[in-house]
Amino acid sequence: MEILLTLLLIALALIGTPLFIIIVASALLGFYMSDVDLSVIAIEFYRLAEIPILLAIPLFTFTGYLLSESGAPQRLVRLTQAVLGWMPGGLAIVCLCACALFTAFTGASGVAIVALGALLFPALMQAGYRENFNLGLITSSGSLGVLFAPSLPLILYGVISQQMGLGEPFSIDDLFLAGLLPGILMIVILSGWSIWQGKSLPKIPYSTNALIDAISESKWEIPLPFIVLGGIYSGYFAVSEAAAVTVVYVIIVEVIINRDIKLSQLPGIMHESMILIGAILVILGVSMASTNYMIDAEIPTQIFETIQEYVSDPLTFLLLLNIFLLLLGTMLDIFSAIVIMVPIIMPIALEYGVHPIHLGIIFLANMQIGYFTPPVGMNLFIASHRFNKPVLQLYKATWPFFILLLIAVLIITYWPALSLTLPTVF
Repeated sequence: MEILLTLLLIALALIGTPLFIIIVASALLGFYMSDVDLSVIAIEFYRLAEIPILLAIPLFTFTGYLLSESGAPQRLVRLTQAVLGWMPGGLAIVCLCACALFTAFTGASGVAIVALGALLFPALMQAGYRENFNLGLITSSGSLGVLFAPSLPLILYGVISQQMGLGEPFSIDDLFLAGLLPGILMIVILSGWSIWQGKSLPKIPYSTNALIDAISESKWEIPLPFIVLGGIYSGYFAVSEAAAVTVVYVIIVEVIINRDIKLSQLPGIMHESMILIGAILVILGVSMASTNYMIDAEIPTQIFETIQEYVSDPLTFLLLLNIFLLLLGTMLDIFSAIVIMVPIIMPIALEYGVHPIHLGIIFLANMQIGYFTPPVGMNLFIASHRFNKPVLQLYKATWPFFILLLIAVLIITYWPALSLTLPTVF
């Protein structure tokens, strides 16, 4: 009977049944067969509503949607170009930095491709960069920023980890600090490749007037990272309070001061952003119930014991974990992957001595690459549609960037201090 029901759930997943239905059905089935009262599902939703940090998720998401609908992306590109455009490969580095910042605030990979692609791709072509380099750069950059605050995946990983209560306790602030150096490492490696590709191309002359104009144009957006990060790290704001301040600030700037967004557009933008949040919260609620069942049934322990029969070395485990996460990133969006797999992977990783903060950075770094890993990485298809290019061309274009970021992931994986130094120091 159990096998038949499991096969039924797999069949439902294959025909496209919404993910939360699959998760809640498996949780209900597990609790029912264990003679546990099914009201535990409702209790988990209630417990979810009591998490203070959860307020930050819809607020930061709404902020990201507001910024994407405004003229902020164009102003951001002009500002970074004025600052970095004079360097060899300067325009490509502008693309990397702009996409990373934009992804950090929108929290969703692929949005940067849609929002900035129309601006960056023609500029890169006009500057003389090869088409495949441009396609690969924008497609891979579309997921940069996942490791930077106030990235939604970082917050979501922190929420789930805290609710599990396993390993050494940590805060969302610790995660924000932990992602900083690994994220910079990825940008530096890709910047090196960009400089090599653009070394023979004409440079954009530095212009103080252009820089002053760009700063003047972006003078209201420039303080935004300092408000968010400065407020959090100084201890003046909690993460949820910083999210609320950020929303209010962005509404004032983009609706009242810059007037990029009409007041009548706000309900529509709010509706779009809350559709994403509604899906995340439903999946998160049912996943927490499913997690409790798996822990009660000692499923992670059984998996660990099975793995330990073949893998006793933590370094080998981390290598296998990277391979698994890369494959996972091609099949699941980052939010679903976090809520489904973190409860299974974390107890196993802790047994191998992996710090939960380090695990989170490894997890998200792999998911970031998985977005453009062939054959089914999501960003490959978004870029293919956005630039009207064959997916096979995108496979070829992103290959060098995949290798470079894979090297970065291996460094992040086997050098824990890169992720743990800043949280320890501060």
